[in-house]
Amino acid sequence: MVHLGALPGAPRARPLQETLERALADAGVLADAGFDGVFVENYGDVPFHPGAVPAVTVAAMTRVATALRARLPSTVSLGINVLRNDAAAALAVATAAGADAIRVNVHSGARVTDQGVIEGRAWETLRLREAWGGDVAIWADVAVKHSTALGPPRPLAEDVADLVHRGRADAVIVTGSGTGRPVSTTELRDVVEAAGAAPVYVGSGVTLETVGTLLASAHGAIVGTALKVGGVTTAPVDPARAQALVAAAKRT
Repeated sequence: MVHLGALPGAPRARPLQETLERALADAGVLADAGFDGVFVENYGDVPFHPGAVPAVTVAAMTRVATALRARLPSTVSLGINVLRNDAAAALAVATAAGADAIRVNVHSGARVTDQGVIEGRAWETLRLREAWGGDVAIWADVAVKHSTALGPPRPLAEDVADLVHRGRADAVIVTGSGTGRPVSTTELRDVVEAAGAAPVYVGSGVTLETVGTLLASAHGAIVGTALKVGGVTTAPVDPARAQALVAAAKRT
């Protein structure tokens, strides 16, 4: 996963050229290691906007995504995630840059987060995709990390069914409770069963030790923290860690 934005403790935002070079370097390491794709997200923008992000974020992410699409092999897919939940912006960036998918943290329903209550806008995202004529896939989180249910929690299978059948998500992402935290294998099995034909991806907490077990159930995984230098989420991608994780995944 390629992160954009300020480094922890930085007194100012990183210049766009520096961000672009960092993104290209990280994505290149991932492609060389054998990853199937990369996701670009504005992780450095914490604290995140709960809704629409500023225009400069959309512009910067479009520039980076376009450069990545031009640099990466055609066999490496490109995804966009505009945090915290700006699906329209993500779809716009993806459509303009020729990306393959967007990730939407709250696609349907509502969740209580550190940004407040976030409501899904599946009805808008699907219509925008149709209007813009793209074929960008929508990967939607279920019970997304760093959030809790608004009201009494429902069975996870019901939330998955709503994402796939009513929200028309193309894929489902299941996470642990926070960044870098592991997914419950029981919950993962429940999500895979409820998703039917829709692919399911693990979205947090994947490590060298767990990737084999997780991929035995899921269709794939989005890995960030475990690939970074020192295991620090905002650090650059470590080539040795990236290669080791791919090797472990291939042994499944």
